[in-house]
Parts: sequence; structure tokens; C-alpha cells
Amino acid sequence: MSDLHEQMGTYGHNEVKFFRDDATGLRGIIGIHDTTLGPAAGGTRRYAFDSEEEALEDVLRLSRAMTYKYAISGINMGGGKGVIWVEDDDHDSEELYRSYGRIVDSFDGRFVTGGDVGTDAKEMRWIGMETDYIIGLPEQFDHPEGFHGGGLGVVKAMEACCDLAYDGDRDLSDLHVAVQGAGDMGASLIKYLTDRGVQVTLADVDDEQVDYMEDEYGVGSVAPEDVYDVDCDVFAPCALGMVLNDDTIPRLKCDIVCGAANNQLDDVERHDEMLREHDVLYAPDYLANSGRTIDDTDLLRKGGYKHDRARAMIDDIYDRMVTIGERAEHEGRPTQAIADEIAEERIEAMRASRAKVYERRRPDW
Repeated sequence: MSDLHEQMGTYGHNEVKFFRDDATGLRGIIGIHDTTLGPAAGGTRRYAFDSEEEALEDVLRLSRAMTYKYAISGINMGGGKGVIWVEDDDHDSEELYRSYGRIVDSFDGRFVTGGDVGTDAKEMRWIGMETDYIIGLPEQFDHPEGFHGGGLGVVKAMEACCDLAYDGDRDLSDLHVAVQGAGDMGASLIKYLTDRGVQVTLADVDDEQVDYMEDEYGVGSVAPEDVYDVDCDVFAPCALGMVLNDDTIPRLKCDIVCGAANNQLDDVERHDEMLREHDVLYAPDYLANSGRTIDDTDLLRKGGYKHDRARAMIDDIYDRMVTIGERAEHEGRPTQAIADEIAEERIEAMRASRAKVYERRRPDW
């Protein structure tokens, strides 16, 4: 492994904590990227990583993305991420997650967590037995039936991309969308899209889930390795990250990439530019998938969760994507670079103002 402090410096992290509990088999990492806007928050991913290096890279990239997601969404939180590194997917127990919950609690509110790959409501309730610093449980929210903040947020970003790419001449219902992954986020996106009459082609490694989605929503399907070759209007990555790379981008037959997966670009700067050169409009992932984050963190705002307030911020994803797309077109730059710049400007503005507001007088001894 390369020097940890060097890696932290590369991504701009404040803190990385490794932990293990041999009694429960717990081992993992929590990363806190930046807390200029507020305490760090991010989901907990339980995954059978191939190596410690891979687990650490996941934490560093995802926690950094959370900082930018909060910043661009107008949320006063910083970026964090937790991973539980397991040998196989069956390593899922109450004692494992309660031990992890005590680790989360040890941060005293500097880190707040929620669900992610491998960590759903059951596991989150186990974490919640040991700490109050958890968000995203169904019982914490008053949601209308059928509402999913994450899926709706991707739809809002996709609507904006449609208006940008086709100059407002096509409606979302006219499009063909290829969705990669039918987990929680992918399935919710498919429901929203098919309710709008969108043609959907699905690819997922879980054959049973594909069969269900075909029967329930009338979608088509292709083998997972063929999803990049689907002739469509929009490619929506909704599985794991780093799927847009040197091999897959040249295969794309779409005008827009807009999906729910985190860290979709394998090499952020290079593949952001490669998509632009291929005339593909890219919705930066941390913007497109920010709907659930907006909804979850509304719980922490004054007065507790207010659905109308959260929904209004999710609807604003459309305007944020239009702003990014128009700036990218005007400046001849890729969209991820523009989004990063907007997020960084907000962080720096708050950092500068806080330095003035919270400056403490020190005695001159």
C-alpha cells in the first residue's frame, strides 16, 4: 500500500479511521473528507473487497464525492463514508453491525451514516441500537406512497439533460433508456421512467431481479456485458462505480449518461473529457444521485423532516443540471469539471466566512 497520508492528501481528507473487532469479525474503514460545511455524513457499504487497498480507495473516493454532493445541493454537511470489509456477502449479522454502530458512535456526531450496498433497513436498525447518528430508516420519514428521493432525483437530472441535448424538442417519455443495475436505486428509477412511458432496457447480474422487472414493468433486457452496446438515448449506470472507462466509453451509443451509481468515471478528469469529445452529455454522478441524500439529510434540519421542503430541493436538481450543462457548452469544458468548480466555490466561500465569524481572540502573553 502506498503511504496513507499521501493518499489522504491526494483526495484532501481530514481523517481516516481503520478498525477491527475479532469477536464479531468486523473490519473496516471510515473516511471523513471535509467538514467545512458541517459534520460528515455518508452511507456504509458492506462488500467483499479483493484487498485492503481496494476498500480504502472506495472510502476515499466515495467520501470525497459526498462532500461535493452536499456542497452542490446546498446542504450544510461534509463528506464521509464507511465500509465494512467482509469475506463474502453472507457475513451479515446483528453482532457485526452493532459492533460497527459503536465505532460510528465513537465519532460523537462528527460522522453520521446511512444505507448503501449491503446495508439496508435491517442492518441500519442494528447500527441504530448502538448510536443515534444514523439517517435513512423508513420510520424516520413521512413519505407519500411510491416516493423514492433517489430515483426521482435521477429523473430530474435526466429531464434537464434531455432539454439540454435536444434543445427542448423531446420529452423524457420519447426516450429509450438503458439502465445498468436494478438494485434499490435502479429499480426506483425504472419505476419512475416506465410510469412516464419511457422505453427501458435493463442489464443486471441478478437473473431473478431481471425477470421480476420484466414482468412488473415491461422492460427489455440484455446481458450485463452488452449494456454498453445498446442503441439508446440515455445510458443510466445504477450499479457499482468506475464503469465509464477507456474500454466502455467508445462503445456507448447514446447522447446522455445520467444514472445513480457513485464514482462512474474511472479516471475523473480524463474520462470526463472523453465523454465530451464523444459528444455525450454527462450528468455528474454526485448531482444526479443526490435526491436520496437531500431527502435523508432533511431529517437533520430545523423542525425535523419536512417532505415538501425536501421535495423542492430534489426538484432543484433540474435547475442545477441545466446550469452545469449551459456553462459546459459555453466554456467548452466537461460537465464534471464545471460541477466540481461550483461545489468548490461554495465550500471556499463558507470557509472564508466562517474564519471571520468564528475567529477567536487569543491573549497576547
